[in-house]
Amino acid sequence: MAMFDMPLSQLEQYRPDVAEPTDFDAFWQASLTDTRRHDLNPQFVPVQGGYKTIDVFDVSFAGWGGQQVKGWFLVPKQRSGPLPCVVEYIGYGGGRSFPNDWLLWSSQGYAHLVMDTRGQGSAWSKGDTADPDPFGDNQHPGFMTRGIRNKEHYYYRRVFSDAVRAIEAARSHVAVDARKIIVTGGSQGGGIAIAAAGLMTDVVAAMPDVPFLCHYRRATEITDSNPYSEISRYLMTHRDAVEEVFGTLNYFDGIHFSKRATAQTIFSVGLMDDICPPSTVYAAYNAWQGRKEISIWRYNRHEGGGSHQSQDKMRFMQRIMPV
Repeated sequence: MAMFDMPLSQLEQYRPDVAEPTDFDAFWQASLTDTRRHDLNPQFVPVQGGYKTIDVFDVSFAGWGGQQVKGWFLVPKQRSGPLPCVVEYIGYGGGRSFPNDWLLWSSQGYAHLVMDTRGQGSAWSKGDTADPDPFGDNQHPGFMTRGIRNKEHYYYRRVFSDAVRAIEAARSHVAVDARKIIVTGGSQGGGIAIAAAGLMTDVVAAMPDVPFLCHYRRATEITDSNPYSEISRYLMTHRDAVEEVFGTLNYFDGIHFSKRATAQTIFSVGLMDDICPPSTVYAAYNAWQGRKEISIWRYNRHEGGGSHQSQDKMRFMQRIMPV
């Protein structure tokens, strides 16, 4: 695909006026207060998988509604004290899979907690966390329109609340320096990382790659690729619900979370990305309040920088959080 979005010079200045709900902070404060009514109950069960240099744990904790969320926790065997911890969120449709898929950060000397995404994990890697949903609203296949007519019931209210609890679970482990939490993820995982950094402003760094869940309305207007097209196709049927739907999505837009994020960050963007268009990424990046940098992959689509981006993130971590 050729470049279809704004030229880079415009992207770097792009700050759309996306109206923020007046009760945005109150909504999220109430959401997290409700979530925290339930005992976190973090469980770290050792996994015997033949790993020679890291300790692996099967993780569970109470997320939204006290519902169990699964994950993995990996930490170097050789450590002299509490470590910075990378909390990672997963791309759309994927699940936590197996521990051997998540060796990068522990091999670099960091603790690493990977959060499973509720209800997902059957598209390209397996997951183990259910999404008990009592509301039963009609939806387009996928997750983007689950509960979309009501912010109280919208799917990502539960996911973003889980993401905060994942940080709290990581902080509960004796091997983690609770003051040094870094959030990361690609695509959906990048969007969740942005939300987590906006809700937990004491995280020290964030590394969102080609992030999803930002500037929804523009995304639906300039790309017909999944997953944003789930919203477009829903609105093809629910013609009278356009403003209602985007009213809900406004509570979950990465732009608004970025306005609250003070952590140091490195983003990435693919300038030919038709899944998470560059202007939606830059809308969140330009709103970010902390020190920031972005890796630009001019001829890449949603794969972004791939292993090159992993190298950029490793250098970023070695610079700001050496171990």
